[in-house]
Amino acid sequence: MIAWQCPLCATDEALALSADGAARSYRCGAGHCFDVAREGYVNLLPVQQKKSLSPGDTLASLQARRRFLAGGYYQPLRDDLAQRLSSADVVIDVGCGEGYYSAAMATVAAQVIAFDIAKPAMRLAAKSYPDLRCAVASGAAVPLPDACADVLTSIFAPVPLAEMRRLLKPGGRALIVTPAPAHLFAYREALFGQVRDHEPSKFAEASQPHFQMVSQQEIRYDIGLNQAAIIDLLDMTPYAYKASPERRRQVAAMATLNTEAAFSVLVLTKPLSD
Repeated sequence: MIAWQCPLCATDEALALSADGAARSYRCGAGHCFDVAREGYVNLLPVQQKKSLSPGDTLASLQARRRFLAGGYYQPLRDDLAQRLSSADVVIDVGCGEGYYSAAMATVAAQVIAFDIAKPAMRLAAKSYPDLRCAVASGAAVPLPDACADVLTSIFAPVPLAEMRRLLKPGGRALIVTPAPAHLFAYREALFGQVRDHEPSKFAEASQPHFQMVSQQEIRYDIGLNQAAIIDLLDMTPYAYKASPERRRQVAAMATLNTEAAFSVLVLTKPLSD
């Protein structure tokens, strides 16, 4: 099992799990201690790595996302990702949120390490999916050793390319999911009037110094949203802050809305030698 590393030590100090009765904690050789929460996750995000008191998604947005995803609207994407990981040993899911995709990965991969900068996300993920190894951590400084992962995934999450390259074994793969140009177009049009297409090609270009491209594919299909899903989608995305209050009210009042789910799945590989 891959060992967590101490986020406070300047050296690559491994953390060892210890137990005192029912309490469990991780300790490094320098004496830094990180308690395991009752839900099963460990907080490895030092205060100096925080840019706010409670970074990441709020509990309300995470709960809205969980309700929306439970409706099966993104199930084809979840199934596609799991299929791609059928032969993986160690998978790291960067910015995993409440664990919806990580849990599917854990059904086919030997070990899935899931982390997010938001503590409420890790509470939900660890409690709901005990097969995951969960930590509150920053994607900019992941507390894991070099070249430890066979596959690294980032699904609608900020992508630290240099850090992802560090974590992957030579020949390892990175699976990056971003919105395709037409993703939720009708929904965004209702919210904003005029909308711009998403541009996944920009990320593909940015990845070139770090990775070799294997493939880039789109998953597209129509979805019909009921009113509850329309509201949850509003609350789980940045659309909640970017739309005008009047537009928000109009969209939230819709009984149904038909739109398209469109995802860009980019597969990259780390070169066998630098």
